[in-house]
Amino acid sequence: MKTIHRWMLTGCLAALTATAQAQPLDITSPVPEPNSTTPTPLPSLSELVARALSYDSGLQSQRLDSQSVAQEVPMAQAGLRPRLDATAAYRYTDADNIYTKNPGDYPDEVYDDRVAGKTRDTSWELRMTQPLFSLERWRRVGKAHAQMDAATLKVAVAERDLAVKVVETYLDAYQASRKLGLLIAQRESLVLQQRQAQRAYDLGIGDRINLLESRSRLDQAVADQTSAENDLANALSDLERLSGTALSFDPALIDTPEKLDIAPEARPLESWLAQTQDNVQVRLAAEQQRVAQIDTDVRGATRYPELNLVVGYSDVDSNDALRTSNDLTASIEMNLPIYQGGYTSASIRQGELTAMAGIAAVENEQRLAQQEVRKRILSMQGDLRQIEALQRSVESGSLFLQAAIRGESLGLRDLVDVLDARSSLYDLRIRFIETLCLYLKDRTYLAAAVGQLDTSALTDVAAILARVERTSSNRSG
Repeated sequence: MKTIHRWMLTGCLAALTATAQAQPLDITSPVPEPNSTTPTPLPSLSELVARALSYDSGLQSQRLDSQSVAQEVPMAQAGLRPRLDATAAYRYTDADNIYTKNPGDYPDEVYDDRVAGKTRDTSWELRMTQPLFSLERWRRVGKAHAQMDAATLKVAVAERDLAVKVVETYLDAYQASRKLGLLIAQRESLVLQQRQAQRAYDLGIGDRINLLESRSRLDQAVADQTSAENDLANALSDLERLSGTALSFDPALIDTPEKLDIAPEARPLESWLAQTQDNVQVRLAAEQQRVAQIDTDVRGATRYPELNLVVGYSDVDSNDALRTSNDLTASIEMNLPIYQGGYTSASIRQGELTAMAGIAAVENEQRLAQQEVRKRILSMQGDLRQIEALQRSVESGSLFLQAAIRGESLGLRDLVDVLDARSSLYDLRIRFIETLCLYLKDRTYLAAAVGQLDTSALTDVAAILARVERTSSNRSG
């Protein structure tokens, strides 16, 4: 009797399986269903970063600020060149002097206007000043060049940060789209599982606990799919904001490569730490410290004398004939500030403190860059170990799924076991994609920390993703 009962249960499960597989699934999704046979090519990462660098308005503002700071150089150089001034004046004078008080002593008509005490003058003058020696002005030229270099490095920092943001958002979009494709397929299998459990329960051969579990897992899958859809929409929105282009990452059901073969970093840690000198943030801090040091030298140069050659020509026309003249003058003038109430000493001390603060800032940026390198290298090593373990887990999960399918066909397993194995395999694939994207993000941050985030680094990231896509395409084909 036990044998007959077991065969009856197996026959009912087989009939339920055939019925569940024959009925169409009524599943709707706000995003396109994954198409594993003809996957949409991924957008070019290098082109996307290049487009963002030319589109981003914040970066454009930084570049314009840099061009503005660059004008400090010709402004400082102008202080070493001749300066030509022209002045014109009209002057009315009502004087009380020796002439107006003693008119009888000056009976000549030449003195008539002077004796009257009222004169009207018109004059114009040209004055050229050529600095012969000015230590302060010479040092201002060096400061202007340092300021221009610092402004250029600020743009480089903004470009690096934008490139990292684009790569990170690109990987978020890729991860969400591939995760969504796997979740859609997983949801379909869970729908079959839930229907099978419901029918078995309705016929009285199923367990209510299994039915509630299947419903719970299906609801969780729907929630995960909704979350992935939101993540994909947010990532695509960010990419459009950064690059000005609407991109498409269609959900795709990808397979996990049997062996991705990502070589670990062979270079020693000390080699990576030495390259942090090329970190643009470190270089910017060093350049800003140099600006502060030169500024201190400029402040100290105000204590030195300034020597100028002055050549002038003036033309005065007056109703007083004795005031009318044409004068050509040449002189050498020296200006030496002797006392300004302690302003110069305080200014120099202020510059010295700013330069000392710049030295501390350089050390801080250096330590931050080295810590970033250590963190990313350790994280990449862990990511690679996880990727290898997940690839083995996926391989084992695939074998377990095949065994469950074979066991179901022989009556040793039921459909629930098959769907459980398939659902677990989808979870492993999702974890693989998440870990792979995490590794690529760590790799991008490492390249940025050592000043090597360039087209070659972006190409390497895109190449790894292309290998995963190509593997999935070959298997589906």
